Amino acid sequence: MAPTHAAMSIAFAVVVAAVVPAAMPLVVAAALVGGLAPDLDMVVGVHRKTLHQLEAFVGGAVVAGVVAVATGDVTPVLAATGFAAAALHCLADLAGGSSEPNPWEAATDRGVYVRSAGGWVAPRRWAAYDGSPGDLALAAVLSIPGFLAFGGDVHLVLVGSLLVAVGYATVRKRVPQLSGRTPAMYAALVTFVSLLGRRR
Repeated sequence: MAPTHAAMSIAFAVVVAAVVPAAMPLVVAAALVGGLAPDLDMVVGVHRKTLHQLEAFVGGAVVAGVVAVATGDVTPVLAATGFAAAALHCLADLAGGSSEPNPWEAATDRGVYVRSAGGWVAPRRWAAYDGSPGDLALAAVLSIPGFLAFGGDVHLVLVGSLLVAVGYATVRKRVPQLSGRTPAMYAALVTFVSLLGRRR
């Protein structure tokens, strides 16, 4: 679910900020944008296919990382962070459940569409489905690094994210199509962007 991706992205930003302190505070924004952007294909396109471009994200992260090392500039660091967070998003989706209206039924093996693999790659289901109790627990655990490393503004984003996560997990099996093009998940994305905007 989006809150898990947000928490994971901020945790990744902790690592980047430790290596490149000059990239703070924009590194958090770059990680959040990259980590949440792939799920915009719930609104336009095919979810976990149209904008889940794992190979492109990895390539972008590598190129931007090389430029960052060569120039010492912060801008390519931010680009590399965003691309890497987007790639982590795709890998996290593979660790979860399938992309279908009722993923707890495990009726399909559609994890993420990976072009270099020639099609859909089956999910590992380590977190049974988006919004499952395991997914909620993962979101909580992944929030810890951000709480420990960053200040109050990031805390607001994480608290808002966890509140959305609890609400989403509570209604997950009662509201159909939440893993597709739905107002609920789109609203979650908008919530994160609006919370981030308060930092300005």
